[in-house]
Amino acid sequence: MAANDYYNTSYPPTGPAIGHAASTHDKTDAPLPPVPGQQSQHAHTTNSNNTHSSGALGGYPDTSYQGPPQYGHNTFASPYDTPPAHGQHDPFADQNAIPLQNKMSGMSGGPTPYNADPERMYPAPEKRRRKHKKKKEGWFSGRITWVVYTLTIVQIGVFVGELIKNGMLTGSPIQTKPNFNIMIGPSPYVLINMGARFTPCMHNIKKVIEADVTSWPCPNTTSLDSGSLTCSLDELCGLGGVPDQSGVTDFKDRSHEPDQWYRFIIPMFLHAGLIHIGFNMLLQLTLGRDMEKEIGPLRFALVYFSAGIFGFVLGGNYAADGITSVGASGSLFGILALTLLDLFYNWSSRRSPMKDLLFLLLDIAIAFVLGLLPGLDNFSHIGGFLMGIVLGICLLHSPQALRERTGEDEPPYTTVNNPVHDPQTNPVHPPMASKSPVVGLTQFAKQPVSFFKGRKPLWWAWWILRAGGLVAAFVGFILLLRNFYEWRNTCSWCKHLTCLPIKTNGVEWCDIGGLNLTTTTSQNSKRDLGFDVAAYALDSFAASY
Repeated sequence: MAANDYYNTSYPPTGPAIGHAASTHDKTDAPLPPVPGQQSQHAHTTNSNNTHSSGALGGYPDTSYQGPPQYGHNTFASPYDTPPAHGQHDPFADQNAIPLQNKMSGMSGGPTPYNADPERMYPAPEKRRRKHKKKKEGWFSGRITWVVYTLTIVQIGVFVGELIKNGMLTGSPIQTKPNFNIMIGPSPYVLINMGARFTPCMHNIKKVIEADVTSWPCPNTTSLDSGSLTCSLDELCGLGGVPDQSGVTDFKDRSHEPDQWYRFIIPMFLHAGLIHIGFNMLLQLTLGRDMEKEIGPLRFALVYFSAGIFGFVLGGNYAADGITSVGASGSLFGILALTLLDLFYNWSSRRSPMKDLLFLLLDIAIAFVLGLLPGLDNFSHIGGFLMGIVLGICLLHSPQALRERTGEDEPPYTTVNNPVHDPQTNPVHPPMASKSPVVGLTQFAKQPVSFFKGRKPLWWAWWILRAGGLVAAFVGFILLLRNFYEWRNTCSWCKHLTCLPIKTNGVEWCDIGGLNLTTTTSQNSKRDLGFDVAAYALDSFAASY
């Protein structure tokens, strides 16, 4: 409303028609004018002098809005119908105002959406929760753990193949002869033939070379008599076979040495029985799945395979030569180590940390105690746990208390893609995560010196410890491989880490799993070297669960 109209003391009558007599009221303060676009009950205001205070603004072209046409006597007049004075045009008068309601009437029946309006760009949290409620429920809720699911499917499929092969070779899917497999699975000879860690298939064994052993049990062995030792080492090992060692007399002669190095990897997918794979898969689908969700698939896969391989390498160096070691227990012990570190790192933020700690310690203690039973390779458990601790220190985020003291914050384990902020096609909430690790590595590569400026001594000490742990793990792995293939150094007391000093039926538990060889003399007075068949079947080929 223009200033001259606001201070005008002449007001229209309150009657409904224009033609009625007007009454004049003298007031010092005039009421506010009606809102434009609404039909007022006040009549059209007329100036008694029929003039407008245009001043120097007179002479502007008439840009007033004339309003809709009137139909009939009782039609209320619009406040924009006031005709301008002759020769004078006030652009600030009410009749020159732009009717917003009429202008917006053609915009799809509503106002133009404001792109920066957070209520339109991002739906309310309650609506988002209701929209994605079904996705968060069920087994596949949250991030899909592809590594855990893929490993589980492959391991179950391989176990089914073990049962099928055992049934084809022995006539039964599980071992029932010469003894029953308490794990409800195939015989150890079938496991050796499918890739279990069995050191005679991987390098020279001094006892075997010196005794010139040429007869080995066949994969389809179901008895303990001497007639079962009719196969060569090549037939027992399978997987492409091994060189013939019949003419080798020197242990250091590597010309015909078996070298199935992949037996450090394949056993992670083999299991000794239904009970064995059941417990492993239960732990893998619970604890392993939660850990993969937290640290991402790449870190999880690196720890899983590194812990499993390191455990089999450590067992290959110090476990008995006759043990057939299979299973993903070493890998899962690495995941247990990660979970334990994560608990210590975030102790203050856990709801019941002591309860979680007791649960983890109970699991670890039970697994280690079971590894002391005869025929079990506890070195695989120990090696997997140690590798999990070292890689956890290197790969996991720093402890929460340490980050608070150093004033450092670390990026998330996985990158988050920034969505396109389009309110029409992608009304999602903007990411709340911090800078991705890829961006941090890029900045470090561009400016490596500035990355280390201003760091506190505690930060330096922690990162030196992490780097030292990574180097120690790599060096230890190389040394164990060199010892397995070249040095052959043994440890006399290490056997107590995988067995108890107990004797049953005249047999020491720590001697079970060794290659017990005996010398026999045939009727033609020729010396014949063979095995103590009973000890060979029961002790040497005790599978590691």
